[in-house]
Amino acid sequence: MRQLWLVFAQTVTIAVAALFVITTLKPEWVGPAGQPSTTLNITQSSSNGLALPASGSYADAAERSMQAVVHIFTSKEATSARSPLRDDPLFRHFFGDRDLPSEPPSSGLGSGVIVSPEGFILTNNHVIEAADGVEVALNDGRKFEAKLIGRDPETDLAVLKVEAGSELPAITLSGPESLRIGDVVLAIGNPFGVGQTVTMGIVSALGRTRLGISTFENYIQTDAAINPGNSGGALVDANGHLVGINTAIYSRSGGSLGIGFAIPVSLAQNVLEQIVSSGEVTRGWVGVEIQELTRELAQSFGFRQTEGALISGVLRGSPAERAGIRPGDILFELDGKAVRDSREMLEMVAALAPGDRASFKLMRANREIELPVVIGRRPTPPTNRRP
Repeated sequence: MRQLWLVFAQTVTIAVAALFVITTLKPEWVGPAGQPSTTLNITQSSSNGLALPASGSYADAAERSMQAVVHIFTSKEATSARSPLRDDPLFRHFFGDRDLPSEPPSSGLGSGVIVSPEGFILTNNHVIEAADGVEVALNDGRKFEAKLIGRDPETDLAVLKVEAGSELPAITLSGPESLRIGDVVLAIGNPFGVGQTVTMGIVSALGRTRLGISTFENYIQTDAAINPGNSGGALVDANGHLVGINTAIYSRSGGSLGIGFAIPVSLAQNVLEQIVSSGEVTRGWVGVEIQELTRELAQSFGFRQTEGALISGVLRGSPAERAGIRPGDILFELDGKAVRDSREMLEMVAALAPGDRASFKLMRANREIELPVVIGRRPTPPTNRRP
């Protein structure tokens, strides 16, 4: 028995020693490599009220948030152009074996927002989409190479991470449903690369859609001046809390005309949490093509109302086809909730988890039918790397 105990003790000692050596020299052996960090500590405001400054100055709000807004510099490696004349004997006789001069490396400017002390940064997907390298400059002058954690082209959001070796100043996220039309907001970013800039305006509208900017749209409209380079920067309220990510402007000249759009923080937070936990955003999908239900179309299908989404096509082998949905069906209710238009249907289906069973109420040939549909996973859109 004593000898058996000694063998057991020696085995445990050797195993502990081996584990120590492995975790010290090869930590990737004890965990999955390449997985994004799941540590995400964000600060969210518990109050929806705005503390309007008695002095009439928004300096305190700007000071609270400016430290968390960063400048993003992207670079794209130079590419050499192969001459079509290279294989011509006469060309080779005079010019030898050479290519045309390389295209010069390109660079871009944008902004981002630090949302956690660990170094997670929210920005726009279009800021980093075509980049081969991303550098982040903090407000205090420090610069870091940034790693792309994940991106979501369908909302035009991306998440970066920098390893600063210490906690970074993170912005406080505003509470849900905190904004109202007429509230004062500040837009913070790096317009035209001139340096960090703060502009002020009001919330002009909420829930803007059908702008053609992204697939899932629910924009805050503001008249705070937003210019090229502000993309990915912070839109903050009078408390200095993040209410949106500046994304686009309406302009005929390239400069601000007083119409800017920002992604609301509620949507940005949802995308952020999914990307940090899994590296991607998962949405529901049924595989149909939809179009707006106009009054003329509704009458032609014998439908008395114009609220609903017309199914114009069904993909072969999709969840919709397996459930029995056909082109010409009109969806007017999903899981007991009314469907008012095609965009609302898209958002309602996307909010469902793959594998869930949902009830679709449709009109077909002047009669109401109800079909159970097992939700699929929305395909990831292809990368659109710009030239």
